[in-house]
Amino acid sequence: MTVEESDGKDIKVGVIGCGRIGIVHLGAITKAPNVRPVIVSNPTVSKAEKAAADYGVPRFTGDAMDVITDPEVDAVWICSPSQYHAEQIKACAANGKHVFCEKPIATDLAETVEAINCCNEAGVKLMIGLQRRFDPNFKRVKNALGAHEVGDTIMIKLCSRDPAPPPFEYVKGGGGIFADMAVHDLDMSRFLAGADPIEILALGSCHIDKSIKSLDGSEKFDTASCMVKYPGGVQAMIDVCRQSSYGYDQRAEVLGTKGMIQTDNVYPNTAKIFKNDFTGNADMPYDFFLSRYNEAYVEETIQFCESLVNDSPVPCTGEDGLIALIMAQAADKSAEEQRWVKFNEVVTEVYCADPTNCDLMAQSDVLPEGFRPVTNPRELLLPDVDQQKQNKNGLMNAIKNFMK
Repeated sequence: MTVEESDGKDIKVGVIGCGRIGIVHLGAITKAPNVRPVIVSNPTVSKAEKAAADYGVPRFTGDAMDVITDPEVDAVWICSPSQYHAEQIKACAANGKHVFCEKPIATDLAETVEAINCCNEAGVKLMIGLQRRFDPNFKRVKNALGAHEVGDTIMIKLCSRDPAPPPFEYVKGGGGIFADMAVHDLDMSRFLAGADPIEILALGSCHIDKSIKSLDGSEKFDTASCMVKYPGGVQAMIDVCRQSSYGYDQRAEVLGTKGMIQTDNVYPNTAKIFKNDFTGNADMPYDFFLSRYNEAYVEETIQFCESLVNDSPVPCTGEDGLIALIMAQAADKSAEEQRWVKFNEVVTEVYCADPTNCDLMAQSDVLPEGFRPVTNPRELLLPDVDQQKQNKNGLMNAIKNFMK
């Protein structure tokens, strides 16, 4: 399916999931020009009905497939629980719908590759919600690095601390602290470094909720640290913790050869109190990720809407989502085996008989005939719709130049 150039015609979209994230995206969609929500879904139909009433959406349903198969829908926002993402992405591709999907695409690398390739094969756009890339603070750091305001990058530091730990039921089966929480920081380190990582050293521990110590893998950690090596000797250091007594804490720092750029923690306001026994911020930092990153969620939604309306490349691709998951799984492996892990070690575990039929070799006792490990994740993916268009335009320009 090809997105039409903006000619005043609306792009019609559907939203799957009317929980907290879905409502944030739905609200942003209603503000984007030339984009109109026409249907929403939620398993608890009353939530879909309320969302439709609140945002003027003409139809609602309890079945996600009603959104995916709706002939009026051009694009689908997938804001459902993570375990449904991959299958819903594949269904969208099969029905010719462009896709915005909250991270992760899947918790399984093979299924992640399959879902991305289903979209690429169908020629539909796929954008992944890694919202920190759209936060004004992190964007300012990225822009400074692009303009060499602090010279060449030497070291990147990222801090991510939640106000309170999630319940045991959330942590169990959530994929662990690296895939569930640190994945945003791992992706941000790559975003700021402007290059693919080489290897990682990670460790974790439990300090807050002792009940999770009975869980497997990195699910038993509520605190973790990572060191990531990038080309040119650039280092990234990340620390994450599921509890911060003083509120949500998100900071970044980059040291360069000519200076440093740093972001402060974000507060609801800039008011400060000055007394004889206290000097400081009048209020605590934000206590919830949706409050802290509301502007980023809105911005990523608007940018995908612009991509649909103008048929321009999406700013955060399926490939970005895949590499973020690879980084998280490499961190898991490093913490488990207590050693540096190269990221290509994780990539080589994926075998694809064809682009949409993949398996993990760790789950197979027998290697398939002719299996040749891939070390670059891009080799697992078909060109996406925007790359296909660029390749086609490049070929056409070459033909035109030849014919002159």
